[in-house]
Amino acid sequence: MREAYRIPGITEGECRSIFLDWALSLPAGADPALSARVLLERYGTPGHPMTAVLEAALTPPDGARRRGGRNARIRPAEP
Repeated sequence: MREAYRIPGITEGECRSIFLDWALSLPAGADPALSARVLLERYGTPGHPMTAVLEAALTPPDGARRRGGRNARIRPAEP
């Protein structure tokens, strides 16, 4: 992560890729949100794309949503 903050002109897409690699390398049982918070405190620079990615990681996801599937297409039989 430290290196990501040192790369001039790094894009948000590149930061997301680095973040995903970092997240997948966390030890089993590690709290990713806590780890991201520590990284933000240590390296966070306002306006840097990696800061935006880490802040997004701290935002809880929206509730689960169905994407469709067979049950979404079938209408109940009318009486």
